Amino acid sequence: MAKLYFRYGAMNSGKSTALIQVAFNYEERGMTVKILKPQIDEKGGGHLVSRIGVTREVDCLVGPKDDLVDQVSQMLLQGPIHCILVDEAQFLTKEQVDQLLEVTVTLNVPVIAYGLRTDFSTKGFPGSERLLLLAHTIEEMKTICTCGRKATFNGRMVKGRFVFEGDQVAIDNQADIQYQSLCPQCYFRLKEEAKAPTK
Repeated sequence: MAKLYFRYGAMNSGKSTALIQVAFNYEERGMTVKILKPQIDEKGGGHLVSRIGVTREVDCLVGPKDDLVDQVSQMLLQGPIHCILVDEAQFLTKEQVDQLLEVTVTLNVPVIAYGLRTDFSTKGFPGSERLLLLAHTIEEMKTICTCGRKATFNGRMVKGRFVFEGDQVAIDNQADIQYQSLCPQCYFRLKEEAKAPTK
């Protein structure tokens, strides 16, 4: 039986790079993969863009109302699919994650979803929360903080300063927004420093 996999990690843990590598591995063996990405992630447009400069065209940009069972069923009319790969899966709706599970069960197509577990304020994304509940297999992709400890949090910087309030979704490298993976110790230290009055 096909399975739904969720591979999560903090920013800069190599999720998009790993997805592109998985796609290459399948295709090197003559197998077909389809890559999906939520439309809300405007970085790269119709391409995946990894931090190390590797890019890959996306097969389907997913809108918030799209039915993924229907979309994969339509793709299957063109021939077999050996794996569905989803980047930025945290931006999927809960319903779409349910649909990915249905793809594995009723269409027998494996799905590997890559994404963040939490946002910059340590709150869960709806898509990630549902994946943590439904995925057959959950795997953490590790990265490190600037201090050398394991990073599990995502720090948001606006114009070079860490912020801890704002909209949940703000794409990096747009409107002076950047992200940095942080260990819990550095995250809470920076959060306290942000509360201190500026001189």
